[in-house]
Order: sequence, then structure tokens, then C-alpha cells
Amino acid sequence: MYDVIVVGGGPAGMTAALYALRNGKTALVIEKAGFGGQITHSPKVENYPGTLSMSGNEFADAMLEQILAQGAEIELAAVTGVEDGGSVKVVTTDDGGRFEGRTVVLATGVKHRMLGLPGENELVGEGVSFCAVCDGDFYKNKTVCVAGGGNSGLQEALLLADKCAHVTVLQDLPAFTGEQRLQDALFARPNVTGLTGVTIESLQTGAGGLCGVGIRQNNESRVIPCDGLFVAIGLIPENEPFAPLAELNAYGYFAADEQCQTRTPGVFVAGDCRAKGVRQLTTAVADGATAALAACRYLQQGA
Repeated sequence: MYDVIVVGGGPAGMTAALYALRNGKTALVIEKAGFGGQITHSPKVENYPGTLSMSGNEFADAMLEQILAQGAEIELAAVTGVEDGGSVKVVTTDDGGRFEGRTVVLATGVKHRMLGLPGENELVGEGVSFCAVCDGDFYKNKTVCVAGGGNSGLQEALLLADKCAHVTVLQDLPAFTGEQRLQDALFARPNVTGLTGVTIESLQTGAGGLCGVGIRQNNESRVIPCDGLFVAIGLIPENEPFAPLAELNAYGYFAADEQCQTRTPGVFVAGDCRAKGVRQLTTAVADGATAALAACRYLQQGA
């Protein structure tokens, strides 16, 4: 029996575990893939207070080392559900595991939004990618496209511009929506082209996988030859298995306020999976602290 079971090993989840442990509680963190979540896709983090510059992987590794040193237990598995037994919650995993906890913090994170084009799923890893820091080296001196003109898309494109012969950034809106600073830095590169008002219609394939992106712009269709496509059009939460415990909004995010509490006593939420106006590393760790302290108060009340 654990005092706190944390579902998700991103910054919010690991912060929740840290604060629970520092309050003398036992904590289990269950993560289905790799610890760190979306921040591990960031090659350089320069907006975390007190740290001039670090990689997302460095941050994730340091957090994991910290919670393990504090006594956290970890499990690598996908959580399939949480059963509410009142004073005891049972967390089940896809490998048949069953873990009992007095409280649960859902820090389930988000996943990449896809374009929804025919053949897209089959091309993941064969020309379609989501992470420039992970896959950018495969496209050194090659030509790539980036789908998405927000901060994420522009950051991906900046990293790729250092490696690739040419980068074309495709935005479906009339203008790029990323920070002006990022736009200025990116479009000053001689090997970067930006196109707005673009609809991506198809993915062209050849013997080696992706070979081009079919687009429509100004009522005209054409194909942009490329070796790879990096999709950066947003994220979607993975909260459906927990809908019986916590209300979801129209977009699938947990409809919990800044107190990180749900309609189920003893169940809390934290991080990007929660409905909020700002999703940043700092807001994720803030949620983790808030949720863990709320869980500790719940336990101290003798629930």
C-alpha cells in the first residue's frame, strides 16, 4: 500500500513524487515509456528559473535521480485504469499489475497530434517524425518539411536547419503563430522557407519511404519533394481511461482548477493533461507540487 501513486513520469509526475516523499509519504511512479515526458524532446531549455541552459534529457535524468534518492519506487508499465475503493485506490496496468494507494495523482501528459492522412501511421519512422532532437541526424544534408507554425514547429525547424540542406515550414493559418523571436531567428536562415495558408493533402512515397508532401495553397496543388516530414501541430491528452474519476472538458483535458483536485476524493491531476491556459515546464512542476501537497493534506485529514 502506497500513500501516493503517481501515474506518469514527466516533470509534473516526478515533482509530485518528490513533494510527497519530502512530506514523509511513500510514493510509486508508474511510467509507460520514458521518464521526462515531452521535455526530453527539447535539446535546449533556457526558460527554467535558476538554470541558464540545459537539455530536456539532462533535466529529466536529474529529476529521476532526485526522486530515487528520496526513496521513490518506479514501475515501467501503461496504466489501464484506476478503481476507486474510497480510502483505497487500485491502479491497474497493461502487464497485469495491481497497485494499491491511498491517493492517486494523474500526470498522464499528452501525445502528438497527427495529420490524419492516408498512410501516415505506416510512415512513422519511415519519413514521418515528431522529434527533431531524436531523428534530426537521420536527415543531415537532406531536405525536410515541418508541419506547424507555432512555437513547437519553429523550434523543431530551427534545430533541423542546423543539420539539413533545406527546411520548409508549412503553416495552415494565414500567418505563423510562434513567438516573433523564433520567427526572426528561423527565417533569417538561408536554408529555410516558410509557407502559410497551406493545406497538407497527401504524403508521397517511394522505395525508401516518404519522398514528398502534397500541398494545396492559393487553390493550387503541388508536391514539395522532401526526405522527411516533422509533424508539430499540437498535442492531445491521454485521459480517457480516467474519465469515471475526473471530469474532462470538450478537448479531453482534466477539468480541474489550480487546486488540481478532481470530483473523486483522493484523486488529483497535474501537468499538461490538466485544462489550463499555459503549458510550460514551470507550470507542470508547479502542478506537481500543488497536487502532491493536496494529497498530503487529504492523508493528514485521515481520509
